[in-house]
Amino acid sequence: METNRRKFITTAITGSLAATLPLSSFGRAAPFDGSDDLKTNYSRLDQILKQPVFKKELFSSPVIIETLELLRYRNSFLCRVRSKDGAEGISVGHSGQLRSLYPIFTNLLQPFFINKDARDLDLLLEKVYIYQLNFRLSGMALGVPVATIEFAILDMMGRIAQKPIGQLIGEIHHPEVAVYQATEYREKPVAESMELIKRDVAEYNARALKIKVGGLMFGTANINAVGPAGRTEEIIPLVRKTFGDQMVLYADSNGFYSVEEAIRVGKLLEEYRFQFFEEPVPFDWYEETKQVADALKIPVAGGEQEYSLHGFRWLIANDGLQIVQPDYFYFGGMIRAMKVALMAKAFGKSCTPHMTGGDLGFLYMMHFVSALPNALPYHEFKGLKTDVIFECKTSPLQSVNGAVKVPTGPGSGVDIDPEFIRKHEVVKG
Repeated sequence: METNRRKFITTAITGSLAATLPLSSFGRAAPFDGSDDLKTNYSRLDQILKQPVFKKELFSSPVIIETLELLRYRNSFLCRVRSKDGAEGISVGHSGQLRSLYPIFTNLLQPFFINKDARDLDLLLEKVYIYQLNFRLSGMALGVPVATIEFAILDMMGRIAQKPIGQLIGEIHHPEVAVYQATEYREKPVAESMELIKRDVAEYNARALKIKVGGLMFGTANINAVGPAGRTEEIIPLVRKTFGDQMVLYADSNGFYSVEEAIRVGKLLEEYRFQFFEEPVPFDWYEETKQVADALKIPVAGGEQEYSLHGFRWLIANDGLQIVQPDYFYFGGMIRAMKVALMAKAFGKSCTPHMTGGDLGFLYMMHFVSALPNALPYHEFKGLKTDVIFECKTSPLQSVNGAVKVPTGPGSGVDIDPEFIRKHEVVKG
């Protein structure tokens, strides 16, 4: 396969240009050397994995964690960390997951961080996976609680250094984040789906859009099924016709297809100038993912369900993905996700995180993207609605012409309402 076959833009461009350029014209940030053998590829990636992400040099003296608490009010979860010097950070947890996973936080993670130096955050995030054999819980069960802790520590350290989170894990490349509207509705008839998609796009004036194709992997008796009654074949051309050539379009099958069906649908997406095909086959089918990528010009994206740094390492070294999509909650935080992004960058690949909806997922997405050196032009977005009461002094946190300004205040850049915090009680196990 030619080395430029699935090249992709890694610098911010206008939506109209992205939509109208042919897939074959996209350029990599750095050339992917197809002549490199796997040993060389892995060696390059291993060197990246050894490099710290967190900027320890910003802190001249230890920041010892004295307390780490999980707070709960109904289905709302907050994490509060305090240092022995009185610094404090707070994060908003993934409520949908922590309702089930909070015992992992309190029993298997919380004790590990007490009396540790927060400046060693890179190392702590490695060692906590070993502590109490936590690696046996790898996946969302471990990743979501770890990420919740990491976000609170990053908030605390940002407030100490008077820098936003993005400047603790990289340089600020994107002070604004252009978003793509992520839509669902695959279980609905096409006409009803289109009305809902048009509503969502209009609400946030989005310049890019992702639709669902195929069915749901867990609801499919036959993995070779083509999806609900030809819905995919109908909606792909209809979305392009409805939104025109100015709209950037993406598609996600959530691992629904077999290799053969994924290639067939991928060619249809190419015909209607979609810009990536997410999870064309089940997420842990590494070799099959590569087979699909090799057969298509449209970039293949994935990583929402990937929980291993070495899993991403394989996919990058073997050119199985052109776009990596770690979920900053599911994958255990921004530092681990940034390691994935930097591995991808070394091979000319792009990164756009999978966004967890609800709570303050949109806020953490923006801080992560702000520091991405190889970010796509648009990033997943599921709205700004939240039950968390907070104030942000440096950004209206509104979508203006499809872009949201990243807060520039210290840490997370938002102050959660003290009365809202006081409603929460410490979780005891």
